Amino acid sequence: MKRTFSFICLAFLTVLLGACGNQAVKVERIGVDEVNDLSGKWNDTDSKLVSNEMVDDMLSRPWLETHVLQTNKMPNIIVGGIRNLSHEHVNVTTFVNDIEREIINSGSASFVANSGERGQIRDERFDQDLNASEESRKAMGQELGADYMMIGSINTIIDAAGKTQITYYQVDLKLVSLTDNRTVWIGQKKIKKLITGRSVRY
Repeated sequence: MKRTFSFICLAFLTVLLGACGNQAVKVERIGVDEVNDLSGKWNDTDSKLVSNEMVDDMLSRPWLETHVLQTNKMPNIIVGGIRNLSHEHVNVTTFVNDIEREIINSGSASFVANSGERGQIRDERFDQDLNASEESRKAMGQELGADYMMIGSINTIIDAAGKTQITYYQVDLKLVSLTDNRTVWIGQKKIKKLITGRSVRY
């Protein structure tokens, strides 16, 4: 009797697990510009919003006009270290790419390759020096140097009680002259998110 009961329970459990395992996964395509805050954490919308507003602010300040008047050319900018000092994972690479895109598309400044990218380009240039025709090879020592470097950080502050949490993001960026280390622009963007209905997670 006990064996029969155990067998029935085992069979029922097997059927139940099989039914759960066969549940269909639903996938729906949504617009890339659509705002979806699922977890309340830093996401693609935050990255685009912050990069867009901060680059717009940077390029509207007096340093740009001063540079053009003094040199008669647009500035060359490179993005240096942007540190994630927040409590959560932030894809800094995506954020930097958003900044680069905004700078290039503005038409007010040019952007030069970072140190990692320069290594790949120099390898290719060295290979051309050995293997490409004289008319098509690109000579060493002709790189465009940056005039300014952008550096900064992403920070968070959390205020929580029960199942209510406020996450405060602060992004600080500055533009520094590579000629004399002068800071020519400082930008700051703040985002505050109210998250309710779940236990607080740090």
